[in-house]
Amino acid sequence: MARQVAKKTTATREESVAESVYERVKTLSISFDLLPGNRINEIELAERLGVSRTPLREGLNRLVSEGFLTIQPGKGFFRRPLDAKEIFDLFELRQSIEVTAAPIAIQRASNAAIGQIRDFLEVSKADVPSRTIADLVELDESFHEQLMALTGNEEMLRVLKNVNARIRFVRWIDMENKRATTQGEHIAIIEAIAHRDTAEAVHLLAGHIEKRMDQVTAAIREGYARIYTDKQLNAFGA
Repeated sequence: MARQVAKKTTATREESVAESVYERVKTLSISFDLLPGNRINEIELAERLGVSRTPLREGLNRLVSEGFLTIQPGKGFFRRPLDAKEIFDLFELRQSIEVTAAPIAIQRASNAAIGQIRDFLEVSKADVPSRTIADLVELDESFHEQLMALTGNEEMLRVLKNVNARIRFVRWIDMENKRATTQGEHIAIIEAIAHRDTAEAVHLLAGHIEKRMDQVTAAIREGYARIYTDKQLNAFGA
């Protein structure tokens, strides 16, 4: 019995370490401390974080599944390169399908279904201290996917989910600072849909997505500018 308890305690501790590693490496990725496109030196990173290779590998593999990192057989883990054209194309596709979906949703959605999204926003806007950036991204995706579901078109919803999965790793950038603004815009969008105001819903959705695309682009530029400045300072021994 004691042995089983010890094993369970050890497993719980290892899971906790792996979770901590995952969060810390993710933060390093978002803050550009891990440079886009660069190979990750597992030995150095393990020493930096004060952990063994096993929980580090678990955390890195999880980040691969979420799109922050890539893995190349025989070469190891790499910080995912930021392809500005790909990111722009995906946001443009997202804007196109969501704006196209708005009139369809207004035509087909029941008041009850719209009410459920209102309830969702009421709960999600609460200030929960324990809520992580991951939670904020998930809530944001869920809102937009619920809107798409109002169309009743499974193929459109499938495309949106695919796009969301591919841009998820950049939606983390600066998400926390835009939390209040995002919530307010979501509420305005669902109210326009509830009032069956197609023109307003389309206008708000298009502006909402375009603004987020601009914010992400600006944050990426700032990150690259900081990388360049740091390299210049290091070159001069600053």
